Amino acid sequence: MALTAERIAKTKPGWKVVNASISGETTAGGASRIAGELQRHRPAVVVIELGANDGLRGLQLAQSRANLERMIVAAKAAKAEVLLIGMRMPPNLGKEYTLGFERNFRELASRHGTALLPFLLEPIALDRAAFQADNLHPIASAQPKLRDHVWTRLGPMLK
Repeated sequence: MALTAERIAKTKPGWKVVNASISGETTAGGASRIAGELQRHRPAVVVIELGANDGLRGLQLAQSRANLERMIVAAKAAKAEVLLIGMRMPPNLGKEYTLGFERNFRELASRHGTALLPFLLEPIALDRAAFQADNLHPIASAQPKLRDHVWTRLGPMLK
């Protein structure tokens, strides 16, 4: 987030970045907090990048989807543009779950007309050296690649 905020400060002056995320958050947490954050900050653009922790915990796909949809609907009702950033799950959760997890993001973006970045980790996903020992969290030196990847969708939204 800090790298993206730096880029915005340099290339899109006048935009303010508010990081309303909480480490380890689930879609349920985001859905429960979004109304207050929207009222407090009145954003023009909302980036939603949640769901990975739901998937790793095996949360039912319908519940995760409902939580994401609640956030999208709230942001759009507050007149904010939405960028939905998707994730993917490891194959050990089963083909049906992993495909359904990925489909949730695509279908929600399509249904609500939001911008979509299908997979946050796309530029580093196949590079084991880009991840911490847990093979889930990227290392610091991988962050610029992720920032640049997100920027492909976020940059054009900042008019």
